Amino acid sequence: MPRAFRSWTFLLTLLVLCWSAGAQAATVLLRQARVADPDSGQVRSVDVLLRDGRIAAIDARLRAPRGARVVEAEGLALLPGLFDVHTHWTPNARPAALPAVANAYLDAGVTTVADYHQPPEAYAPRRAWLAQVAAPTVFLGARVSTPLGHGADWGDQSTTRWVNSPAAARAAVRELAAYRPDFIKAFTDGWRYNNYPDNTSMDEATLAALVEEAHAHGIRVFTHTVTLARAKQAARAGVDLIAHSILDREVDEELVALMREHGTAYAPTLAVYEPVRIGDPPPADPDNRVLRQRRANFAVALANAGRLHAAGIPVVLGTDAGMTGTPHGRATQHELELLVRAGLTPLQALHAGTAAAARVLGLEDRGTIAVGKRADLVLVEGEPWRDVAAMRNVRRVFVAGEEVTGPDARRPAANAHDSLPPVRLPALLDDFERADGRTALDTLRVTDNDGGNDRTWQSSLRIARGDGNGHVLSTHARFSHAERPYAAVLLPLTRGSLAPADLGAWSGITFQARGEAGTAWVEVRGQEGRRWMHAIALQPQWREYRIAWKDFQGMRPWRGEGEPPAWRGDDAVQIAFSVAGAPGSTAWFELDEVRLLEAEAAQP
Repeated sequence: MPRAFRSWTFLLTLLVLCWSAGAQAATVLLRQARVADPDSGQVRSVDVLLRDGRIAAIDARLRAPRGARVVEAEGLALLPGLFDVHTHWTPNARPAALPAVANAYLDAGVTTVADYHQPPEAYAPRRAWLAQVAAPTVFLGARVSTPLGHGADWGDQSTTRWVNSPAAARAAVRELAAYRPDFIKAFTDGWRYNNYPDNTSMDEATLAALVEEAHAHGIRVFTHTVTLARAKQAARAGVDLIAHSILDREVDEELVALMREHGTAYAPTLAVYEPVRIGDPPPADPDNRVLRQRRANFAVALANAGRLHAAGIPVVLGTDAGMTGTPHGRATQHELELLVRAGLTPLQALHAGTAAAARVLGLEDRGTIAVGKRADLVLVEGEPWRDVAAMRNVRRVFVAGEEVTGPDARRPAANAHDSLPPVRLPALLDDFERADGRTALDTLRVTDNDGGNDRTWQSSLRIARGDGNGHVLSTHARFSHAERPYAAVLLPLTRGSLAPADLGAWSGITFQARGEAGTAWVEVRGQEGRRWMHAIALQPQWREYRIAWKDFQGMRPWRGEGEPPAWRGDDAVQIAFSVAGAPGSTAWFELDEVRLLEAEAAQP
């Protein structure tokens, strides 16, 4: 392991130990909080003692132990922390950075979430980062789809594995299991809501094999499913949770019977289907075709959530937060209100967002207020069991007995920083001598190209160098008919491209390359979509390139909004090498000996 990574790992460990030492849950007595019986709705005032991160006692009156902190909760409602079983912690979300997302959830009373947006390579560093901050418990879900399926219509298999047969599904699960995912999300349904061209869908035999293999590894399976026919396939395959709403038609007794037989729960994620979502401006044309279809889909979604709940199918709270119009935290609170619109009572909606969700996630230690349960608790002003909108009035939040939101909350310094500390790198980034697909930095190389159903075909293979000098990376591409097709190879500078790298000790980059005569680009990708590029002229013969950082040009964000960034050098996450070409054409390039250049002051 390079010295820079050993140092980073040591720093993370030190920070975690420091936070853990300071965050030992104190003994806390919540005095005279109002608690609603989850079955009858009867409300009583009780004292609740929190000790060692658990609920230690509940009674009408409790004596405060010596040294205990007393919180006067009279008049406040006490509830289990909320769950959100379907979120995406993506850099395109609102908020975007991990600590800001964690803060948003805690402030909304959400103490447990499932995230389905991380490549498996990022699991370990992401879990280490989460250990530094006050945050909900975050479970990470691996992604599996079909070639050109939903969820696989952008990026490559570093984030979403592609399968189209039972054997491929089993192999993917075995590969993913090594990363210790908490769940697997299978994108089984390619229907795009009558608004976009449909993607491919997963056949039942493939899904059944995926579920069987995952369950054999102790991993639960959730699906992206939005049609009645695919929901029946998912239930027959034995998935644990159908995520997203059935939008194309009314659910029927056959589906209810299948879900009941196989113990399949339902997370309708109504917030992401609302025609005009949180923060959206009023539509310029409220009667356009897309909006009309969204209204129709949403009406079906509401009705089906109510029907499945009435039929006794467990309905749980998920939002798809991180997608457009579903901000982290606020969307979870809003989902409660939408569940009530779907026909659940406020108490039933709260149950969907607490105890029912805990059972679906296999978490027996939380989700209810009972002695011995984990002290993930929320104090709110109002009576949410009568009006769930009261959940917007969060006053205090406890995670494992530690107050993380409220007047006595203490959050670690890491909650105020949107990024991990930058990492110092060794000179050698990659010489392509490792046979396991990893760089000299022990990061996993990633391919990148234009997305969509008609996408560039790309193959990047490690092959022997023709002159006998070790190995090179050889990339061949056949460009799609997209507007700007391209193919690229990314060298992550840290595991999972999570922590930034500090390039300030180096003056530039050098590498050897050859390829089909034409223009290629070397690119530094930074955090928050920042990019800097430099064009190079390829030729069929090997050539060494030496490019100073000062010669890189800042590029506009991918979506064209904002100004090109000034060079920073302390927030780099990837080095990219790319080629482009005319739609339908082909190109190739080979790459070797990618290194950082010594700073000018250190050069003779």
